[in-house]
Amino acid sequence: MSQEIDGIYIRESLDGRPIEPKTERKKVKKATKKRSEDVVTALKSDPYIWGIYLLLVLISIIELYSASASEVVGTNVYAPLIRHGMFLGIGFVILYLIQRIHYGYITRFAGAIGVLSWLALAYSTFMGVEINGAQRAFMLGPFTVQPPEIVKLTVIIWLATILAKNQMRHDVKTSGIVYSAIVVAAFGGLLALNGLTNTLLVMVVSVSMFLICGIPLRKICIVIGVYGVLFGIFYVCTKVINRSSEFDKVGQTEQVVAEATGGDHSLGSQTQINRILRFLKGVHPEDELNDENRQVIMAKLAQARGGVVGKGFGNSRESVRLPLAFSDYIYSIVIEESGLIGGIFLMILYLLLLARAGYVAYNLNRALPAFLILGCAILIVFQALVHMAIVTGLFPVSGQPLPLISKGGTSVLVMSAAIGIMLSVSRYATRQKEGKSARDNDEARHLGDDMNAINASADN
Repeated sequence: MSQEIDGIYIRESLDGRPIEPKTERKKVKKATKKRSEDVVTALKSDPYIWGIYLLLVLISIIELYSASASEVVGTNVYAPLIRHGMFLGIGFVILYLIQRIHYGYITRFAGAIGVLSWLALAYSTFMGVEINGAQRAFMLGPFTVQPPEIVKLTVIIWLATILAKNQMRHDVKTSGIVYSAIVVAAFGGLLALNGLTNTLLVMVVSVSMFLICGIPLRKICIVIGVYGVLFGIFYVCTKVINRSSEFDKVGQTEQVVAEATGGDHSLGSQTQINRILRFLKGVHPEDELNDENRQVIMAKLAQARGGVVGKGFGNSRESVRLPLAFSDYIYSIVIEESGLIGGIFLMILYLLLLARAGYVAYNLNRALPAFLILGCAILIVFQALVHMAIVTGLFPVSGQPLPLISKGGTSVLVMSAAIGIMLSVSRYATRQKEGKSARDNDEARHLGDDMNAINASADN
């Protein structure tokens, strides 16, 4: 006797139990595997996120060519652009590979990635090399690795995993909030040794994720209060430790270099206070140009020269005189060449990335992918806005690259990885309109039982 199952005949024994020959079992497995593969191969990453990424890369290539004028050595005027293009190419490969991997695999190793990133940050803080007056990097062969850039993305992945695992209906378990606060404090303490900007960036992104996952405002205020107390204790301790070295001549020389280049310095030094005082004082036309105000004045000259429509791509004049025009102040070169219109267009481009991430997140079934895509988008956009605010004089001077546009290998690779995670979420996460489907079951299998919390928007 035999019966047909999915087009395959299965023989039965006299007592009615099926007898499956090896060839027939293989056919069943092959058919099941093919149906599963069909579900995956039919998926596509979000085209709007792809489009924004490619536009940012194109702008980066154009603007860095002009902004790197001060770096040109010898006859090879394309050397800085070639190096930056190499990192953009590696970043594209990283992005492409990540967006082909189910985001669930990335979150499985969130803890291990977090611990390794913290160790790398600790190593660079205490035994690393100095860049722009801050000890925040280490050498890996011929390349310079900056763990503070890696930490930004690491914290998002780890927080998204913790919050999704402890997600309740419009709230998060107290244990999840405590674990998340500990993660942010552990990274923030080390980041603060090299400057406040990255520390504040990580804390703002973490608070944004707390709001997204539905934690009540009362609990968030408690967490912020704890952050404030820890920061105060840390500041006092660092001030006491550094008091003996404040009048050291070598330290004073390094401090002047840091202030002139816009790099972050240690929390306990006078550099941060001096920057805030100079920011409050502002710059005036009659001020004498010196190492302390050179960045600010040259950046403002570049923006004033750009006007409304700009001087045209490749026609920047201030890039030769503006220190770090290719990294911390590249937005001023963008405005000089494309004017106010180009500067606004670039800002809108970043905001569109956040808007698209919000749209995708709102329509997802599960909380984890929503936290991931929004966390990555908030990191990229907020860092871009901080960079723009510093260049335009709204924030005190501090080193912060413009995502995917400023020169900097580690920053380009990390931001490319963040875009890759966003594309992976848009590719594999199930939407509310799909309901219970083969794709939904496939996502549940990748995440496991403890990571299948429902997205708050789907629970309304």
